[in-house]
Amino acid sequence: MVRDVMQSARFAALSLIDPDTGAPMVSRIALVEGPDRIPLSLISDLSQHSAALQKTPVCSLLIGEPGAKGDPLTYPRLSLQAEAGFVRHGDVAHARLAQAFLAKQPKAKLYIGFADFALVRFTPLGAHLNGGFGKAYVLDASDLTDTP
Repeated sequence: MVRDVMQSARFAALSLIDPDTGAPMVSRIALVEGPDRIPLSLISDLSQHSAALQKTPVCSLLIGEPGAKGDPLTYPRLSLQAEAGFVRHGDVAHARLAQAFLAKQPKAKLYIGFADFALVRFTPLGAHLNGGFGKAYVLDASDLTDTP
């Protein structure tokens, strides 16, 4: 179920700490499962959430969208606890990760090369999987990053 949620993800709600107020903040980001199964996003340094993650990289992501019909709470979702790591232009892994990101988010080709954009890897620390009624699981990092 985790694999299905991650592989179908195109967006996620990102929760972090606002460095100016110390209060929680939520933003929607584009998201893909990276080639190493680590969630991956593309974020501009001009965004408020980029500044927040650079100051405090521990965050959480809510991944999984409700379907078009029925009760939205019956659809699987993953609440992932993670640490954000920035991969910038010129970093050894950037080209490989950019290719993986663009394979699932092709419209990002318009701005992925801009100097203020970095790829952000969300290394799992743990998670809660809610698959609907009676399907709730606490997961550790190894449950989320093991190879198939």
